[in-house]
Amino acid sequence: MYQRQGTIAFKKDLTNILSLSKQLGFPEKKFTSIHVAGTNGKGSTSHMLASVIQESSYKVGLYTSPHLKDFRERIKVNGVSISEQNVIDFIKKNNTFLEQQKLSFFEMTVGMAFEFFANQKVDIAIIEVGLGGRLDSTNIITPLVSVITNIGLDHTQFLGETLPEIAFEKAGIIKPNIPVVIGEKQENIVSVFKKIASKNNAPIYFAYELVSNKYTSDLLGDYQIKNIKTTVQTLHLLAEKKFNISDKEIRNGLKNIVKNTGLKGRWQVLNKHPKAVCDTAHNKEGLTIVMNQLKNEKYQNLHIILGVVNDKNLDSLLSLFPKNASYYFCKPNIPRGLNTEILKQEASKFELYGKVFDSVNQAYQKALSLANNNDFIYIGGSTFVVAELPL
Repeated sequence: MYQRQGTIAFKKDLTNILSLSKQLGFPEKKFTSIHVAGTNGKGSTSHMLASVIQESSYKVGLYTSPHLKDFRERIKVNGVSISEQNVIDFIKKNNTFLEQQKLSFFEMTVGMAFEFFANQKVDIAIIEVGLGGRLDSTNIITPLVSVITNIGLDHTQFLGETLPEIAFEKAGIIKPNIPVVIGEKQENIVSVFKKIASKNNAPIYFAYELVSNKYTSDLLGDYQIKNIKTTVQTLHLLAEKKFNISDKEIRNGLKNIVKNTGLKGRWQVLNKHPKAVCDTAHNKEGLTIVMNQLKNEKYQNLHIILGVVNDKNLDSLLSLFPKNASYYFCKPNIPRGLNTEILKQEASKFELYGKVFDSVNQAYQKALSLANNNDFIYIGGSTFVVAELPL
């Protein structure tokens, strides 16, 4: 599993997923979809879209990754996770083929999701890209709309060292004659999207030009404003595809995302006094936004529980964190987790000082015991740190 192990588990090829699709009877051709890619915001945007379309009384599939607590979170219909029995039945039925083809964890999961959505006869499925776009296993669908939230320097070992290179990979989800929504204005890469969209005769829409100040979301964090614009622009295009979605349903859907879809870990408040917030931001662009959000908070003392995975550019991440905080260094409980002593040593180069803890929860409990009611506790650095919290 790439998310747990890293590079060794990554397969940059569509051969396996195409074989699996054939084995399953091409389930992705049996439902309509929206395809969502991007460095940051694609998970929130996918859940926003699902929530609004659910409010409009459609049956909505939602495929996302990684999961926080339970594998089944990745595959949902109207906010309800696929059952354990469905997972077991899929593996039993296809076990010989899966083993012979040596499919990756992600490839198997994509096939499972597509078959489940087809069997459930969903009206539409929101499909989040796993990594990149062009060669991601989800990229065998032909969606009604393609969405690219933004581009940042993440997973550079797979996608390229520059923003234009990464933009090219993510623009690989742009299909002939299928409209594409670009979420964030980034002048140095907009030409990449325009060129590929033009080549595919794909109408291109820039969500950042949309005025959508009238909409608010139950997902906290200023950074969700961009995701709301991306969602609303996509919904406008969906309306042109004969989906009947009212302005009231857009409002209600955006205000009930957590209730409708079960999304967690986006500037999520875990405790009020002291205020404790966790967030899954884990790359430079995402953490920059979250650290700016942190500056808006009022507190007496700041406590930061921090853990990361071992293939990140530590310097670019650690330079974002405030010096005037007490740090609680921990290691997410996965093979990719970075050793806490290494993290502590590297953090000291940026004048970030604190103690090492054996687990995320041990660090969190210690921070709760030391903080007073007017303090602020932030927990993050990795999706897998947030996953170990009592959400």
